[in-house]
Amino acid sequence: MPTKILDGLIGLVFPNYCEVCGTPLVRGERYVCLACLYKMPRTRFWEKENNDIEKLFLGKINIERACSLFFFRKGSDYRLVIHKLKYKGKYAIGLRLGEELGACLESSSLYKNVSMLVPVPLHPAKERIRGYNQSEFIARGIANVINRPIEKHNLIRTKYTETQTNKNASERWENVQSVFDVKNSSRLNGEHILLIDDVITTGSTIESCASTILNSCSCKVSIASIGYASG
Repeated sequence: MPTKILDGLIGLVFPNYCEVCGTPLVRGERYVCLACLYKMPRTRFWEKENNDIEKLFLGKINIERACSLFFFRKGSDYRLVIHKLKYKGKYAIGLRLGEELGACLESSSLYKNVSMLVPVPLHPAKERIRGYNQSEFIARGIANVINRPIEKHNLIRTKYTETQTNKNASERWENVQSVFDVKNSSRLNGEHILLIDDVITTGSTIESCASTILNSCSCKVSIASIGYASG
């Protein structure tokens, strides 16, 4: 669905206020006002090799690059935005912040060779309950900017798992071990995949996804998310 049409439909559902600060939006602003975009605590990791997110995966999986749009910190209004995206039905936030992340990736030489976007999947039962996959909306926003295809049906979650919230690092890893699968590896062979999630905390979920892809396919994997929970 074209973005302008989708925005029009979303506009019928969501009031025309900034999802971060609550102030009325002006012409040209969508879901997040320009002031909040300017104040966003951006990581700028899309400009840096060997950044803190990439170091999470050292010695675990062979990824190319990794970055997040902003730091996801306790008490921050931007943390609340992610909560709205995941649990309050505000899927349009994912689209808008995905576009912002896409603009950052487009400006970086480190992500020029990405050829395909793959959102981290939800289990079908959880997606039916929530009504959407927030990572897919983030991927749509990124695709609007960098013009890469989205492959959303090939990487699947085969087991229904508990939420990762309030779990420690080892519990998070145990919770997502062997829960993903690739349906058709030939569709991913030869691609440089950008694996997309909403928030990276310990990296357990996205590590499990990336490992599944790399063990099943002959491809490269990079990682991107909206938030990075750095502590």
